[in-house]
Amino acid sequence: PWNLYELANYSDTSFANHAAIDAKVENIVGLGYDFQISQRTMLRLETNEDREAVKRARNRIERTRIELRDWLETLNDDESFTHTLTKFYTDVQATGNGYLEIGRTTKGEIGYVGHIPSTTMRVRRLRDGYVQIIGQKVVYFRNFGARNQNPITEDARPNEIIHYKEYSPLNTFYGIPDIMSAISSLHGDQLASQYNIDYFGNKAVPRYVVTLKGAKLSADAEDKMFRFLQTSLRGQSHRTLYIPLPGDTESNKVEFKMEPIENGVQEASFNEYRVRNRDDILVAHQVPLSKIGGGDASSIASALAQDRTFKEQVARPAQKNLEKMINKIVKEKTDILEFKFNELTLTDEIAQSQIIERYIKTQVMTPNEARQELG
Repeated sequence: PWNLYELANYSDTSFANHAAIDAKVENIVGLGYDFQISQRTMLRLETNEDREAVKRARNRIERTRIELRDWLETLNDDESFTHTLTKFYTDVQATGNGYLEIGRTTKGEIGYVGHIPSTTMRVRRLRDGYVQIIGQKVVYFRNFGARNQNPITEDARPNEIIHYKEYSPLNTFYGIPDIMSAISSLHGDQLASQYNIDYFGNKAVPRYVVTLKGAKLSADAEDKMFRFLQTSLRGQSHRTLYIPLPGDTESNKVEFKMEPIENGVQEASFNEYRVRNRDDILVAHQVPLSKIGGGDASSIASALAQDRTFKEQVARPAQKNLEKMINKIVKEKTDILEFKFNELTLTDEIAQSQIIERYIKTQVMTPNEARQELG
């Protein structure tokens, strides 16, 4: 429904949109990840009365956790798994769509996970796969886990795609980014910014009305003044204009005036308008001002409350959806562990240590579980 290159361009040309996207990406997928024991496995451990067997099983689980992380990090030789997810989720926030490419070995096992730019991808109308179009080159991808024939190219073993999209009730094939709800504010901010650039490109010198009374300029003097006003004011700062004028007579006094049309304060035009546009864009993304490095007169308590709302309403729900998607990959390796993103921390280290100490004293968690949580 929207031009993908235009949507991607908004991420690069709008400072508020770019900052909001970066804040969401870093706080959702950029904090790293870990693996937790699945509920089914935990239930088997808790119902097993053989303590020695449980201990051996936990040791195997710890080895599996290390091996699983090593496996994920070897699926892409050029970048870490977190970096791949960062680029993938940046596309989701910028264009509403993100694509993970899954490549398999000849044995059918997953051997590659990478990111494909969303601007190059198209969804097949029959929903039997995806097509990447770059210039005259076309590449077909299957849906993840599918085994259907390649209907477009001669590649007998096409790679697979996991497509993640920001849901929109207006389109079932593609997602729509959050910025579309504040697109008028984004355009207004760009126009206001361009106005200021054009204004200061003229050295912040307003237009003039030139009046000459009691004399007539020569053609050379008139041409010199015209050229100065049209071009020289835009060239360099502090230019000097010299115009020879005839002298006064007994019956006639020569007067020459240059009066600016705009002589008020013109700096930072539309300042309040641009602030409102910025706030509209952040509201569309549900990102508080404190998360993009902005500061205002709000209290620390208010900032903490906004961060908590951001974590509970934006970051954590998005992480749960992404975890379910990534666990499709993990489950092909093991069902003992589940992929889990590290969450945004709202408490400082002193408060966190007191919480953990209380949990250990009341036997809510064991010391080893506390060590694991601390990394």
